[in-house]
Amino acid sequence: MIKKSILLLPMVFMFFCVQAQKIKVDGVAVVVGENIVLESDVQKFKQEVYNSSEGKVELSDCEMLEQIMLQKLLAHHAVIDSVLVSEVEVESGVERNIAYLKQQLGSIEKVYTMYGFDDEDDLRKELLKIEKENMLIQREKQSVVSEVTVTPEEVRVYFRSLESQNNLPEFGAEIEMSQIVMHVTPSKEENDKVIEKLNDIRKDILNGSSMRMKAVLYSEDPGVTQNGGKYTLTRESQFVKEFKEIAFSLDEGEVSEPFKSDFGYHIIQLEKIKGQERDVRHVLIQPKVNEKQLRAAEEKISNIRDSILAEDLTFEKAVIKYSQDKGTRQNKGIIINPQSNDSKFELTRMDPALYGRVSSLKKGDISEPFYDETREGLKMFKIILLRNKTEAHQADFTKDYVKIQQMTLQKKQEDTMTKWYKDRVDETFVKIGEANQQCSFEYPWGMEH
Repeated sequence: MIKKSILLLPMVFMFFCVQAQKIKVDGVAVVVGENIVLESDVQKFKQEVYNSSEGKVELSDCEMLEQIMLQKLLAHHAVIDSVLVSEVEVESGVERNIAYLKQQLGSIEKVYTMYGFDDEDDLRKELLKIEKENMLIQREKQSVVSEVTVTPEEVRVYFRSLESQNNLPEFGAEIEMSQIVMHVTPSKEENDKVIEKLNDIRKDILNGSSMRMKAVLYSEDPGVTQNGGKYTLTRESQFVKEFKEIAFSLDEGEVSEPFKSDFGYHIIQLEKIKGQERDVRHVLIQPKVNEKQLRAAEEKISNIRDSILAEDLTFEKAVIKYSQDKGTRQNKGIIINPQSNDSKFELTRMDPALYGRVSSLKKGDISEPFYDETREGLKMFKIILLRNKTEAHQADFTKDYVKIQQMTLQKKQEDTMTKWYKDRVDETFVKIGEANQQCSFEYPWGMEH
């Protein structure tokens, strides 16, 4: 079977081509340096772009081919420029991609079967090539723009050019928030009950019971129905620290004592050692909290809110005294946006559940207490203070200087990349397949050197 190209994760807007051993199955679209692109690769990448953008980006075949050619140009010159990528970095990236694909499809067997590979090793070999090329592309691009900066005068000139063209951007409504978090934790008796249950399961396994069956019957890991509690991991895999430490401390066939992670309590059985990899199977049980504990936490955070509204204490002092969230407790409760790394959240891009809690608040308002839960199963009640709110507006040079500065920098980086592409196209061997020679490209491709 001809192996199918794997399209990388949506958040990694990168394309990879099938390598030389798969050539001449459906025709060569273009050759850039030593990199070969097939006609089918163009169509697959085009579909991926369409899907990832939810139909907002739709390019012609010629436009899509040129985007791929630019990526291959970067990859070619990364090798010429001796860009370095370590094996550890590549392997770590492959593990992340495989973990994502397994999460989407349920098991590694389903992943390599769906994408037309013979087995997991076959899949990994291809992903290693893909990941290395993607890292080379990224680092070559970073090296080209690494020294690009903008001055305040350049920012001002760029803003004025947008203004003169009546092309100033619209910025959506943004808010800044602080929070107080009250965790709802299981009692010691409940924790002891879970540990005792896991010890009983462990004894049964040591006496010959199937770990897979125990996982199916008792594990609260959401993936257990697809994988029977089994995972393959390396030291770079995206698992919690405690899980990896226990997994790599066991001998084949050994079953761990119960141990705790952010997800709950586990036992692990090491099934097989494969070089740097470990095949493990686990049972996860999460201690429960009862209704009485939930109501007590809700009442406590309600009383804190009442005290703040009555001006018996400030929100910031309440954060230091009561909040149990490690990430915000030492920062006045301020919530940081992980996408922008600052405290501003655009309302229309917020999590819908949180949007419903805060969209109607005015500056200085405090939300009613509400229940929340992390993906690890940690339960809590929260109150949110709306620190600031900026309504949707057309870009203003003074108020939005940081954003305009970023836009100016991005434009200058794009111009730098455009010049780099033009210079490198002229000195790189490029051969365009007959079916694509009618394309009108932005750059002067097609000259054979």
